[in-house]
Amino acid sequence: MSIDTYKLTSMEEPTDEVLSQLMKEAAEDAKQKRAEATKRFFRQLKRESDKIAAPCQ
Repeated sequence: MSIDTYKLTSMEEPTDEVLSQLMKEAAEDAKQKRAEATKRFFRQLKRESDKIAAPCQ
């Protein structure tokens, strides 16, 4: 069994190696999505703060 052939819906338990690879890939994906979400959040925060500051100038 390899990471390419294993299906999460399978009744067969994954090997330790396959499970480790699945977890590694999930962690990498989560890290990337978190970084993207953080960038979006701070861009939005900056836009909103600029709207508030604009009338004061």
